[in-house]
Amino acid sequence: MTGRLMRAATAALGLVLAAAALAQQPGRPAIQTTKVPGTDNVYVFRNVGHQAMFVVTSEGVIVTDPIAYGRPTGGQAYLDEIRKITDKPIRYVIYSHHHFDHIAGGKAFKDAGATFVAHRAAWKRLHDLRDPHTVLPDESVGDGGRVITLGGTRLELTYHGLNHSDSTLVMRLPKEKIIFVVDTIPVGTFPGRGMIDFHPFETEAFMQQVLAMDWQTLIPGHPGPGDRLGTKQDVAQQLQLLQDASEEMKKLAREGKCWDTAEKEFKLPKYENMPGYAAGLPFVARRYCGLWGRGT
Repeated sequence: MTGRLMRAATAALGLVLAAAALAQQPGRPAIQTTKVPGTDNVYVFRNVGHQAMFVVTSEGVIVTDPIAYGRPTGGQAYLDEIRKITDKPIRYVIYSHHHFDHIAGGKAFKDAGATFVAHRAAWKRLHDLRDPHTVLPDESVGDGGRVITLGGTRLELTYHGLNHSDSTLVMRLPKEKIIFVVDTIPVGTFPGRGMIDFHPFETEAFMQQVLAMDWQTLIPGHPGPGDRLGTKQDVAQQLQLLQDASEEMKKLAREGKCWDTAEKEFKLPKYENMPGYAAGLPFVARRYCGLWGRGT
């Protein structure tokens, strides 16, 4: 395995473990489906610490992210949840990005006749890797994006450059003013292991573009505290957090303290009460030490 793939695998595993710890609370079901407030047809499906969105229309269902990594029956459980709500055919499965912890396990949807869609960078990566648990995309989306219209519902797929991955699609329901964004923008939690291979400056630009879009509700790929959905305030907070982290580490790095000394001294007291701060701080420190201490 190449160093880049090893980093990606480590980041994905870290997100799985962190999200699972957050989601596994006493009395909390492992599988849960909830309707997004204020909508008639938009749902959040949760499998332990991962979330996906699906949309029910008069002509079929649009599904995102099977979220069945390491859960052999997870994709079928997702489909079973949808079948409790509608018997309409599954028309599309759309991948948010190429990381397996979100997109593995879609065989049940493929068997149901769904067309799988992903950004072209994800399409290429997945066709190169050919993971046996991950359905290969049938269609790719270029950097110019794509619009899927089904049963009177419009879903916009847009690409905004590098961030947590090179293949992230932002999915926007303009009528409902909802977006689905996975991993790059946590809701109410401190970023963690997913920082290992993210692109710092590009992620700031990504968040600024997301803020400029017309929406009110953000569905994240991992549940935040209380399972609440996100707002533009959450995006602004995460953007400010990254900017603060960047500036703090820049000072230490330019004093020649990267890696070990800088990582020990690096603190962000403004965010110390945010869930995940203690676990995530070393990963934020390491990534920004890479940026300001090594230029990477």
